[in-house]
Amino acid sequence: QLQLVESGGGLVQPGRSLRLSCAASGFSLDHYALAWFRQSPGKEREGVSSISARGVSTYYVNFVKGRFTISKDNAENTVYLQMSSLRPEGTAVYFCAAAYGSSWYYQTPSVTEESRYDVWGRGTQVTVSS
Repeated sequence: QLQLVESGGGLVQPGRSLRLSCAASGFSLDHYALAWFRQSPGKEREGVSSISARGVSTYYVNFVKGRFTISKDNAENTVYLQMSSLRPEGTAVYFCAAAYGSSWYYQTPSVTEESRYDVWGRGTQVTVSS
């Protein structure tokens, strides 16, 4: 069974940092690009960042550029999202998703087209509050 499991969420004060992990089981991330999405209360899910299967290309939406870093450890079969300078509007459930295929070895799939992603995690809650 193909599974992605997110972890690392929690309560954090504004301005602080948090690192999310997304561990794959039942399949290898070698051939998958990964992305992080988030869904805030009352809002639709939105893309945050993506990374190519080989880890050489990354993409960030404007509101996280310079604050978030996505990375991929194929040996550990895990993707990370390092979040710094967190803001209250970052309160959301964060999801990771995997897109299969050689098209994504060196390119990042769009984070606006959820249909490109084949496997989804169940999410981890991040709350940014003082």
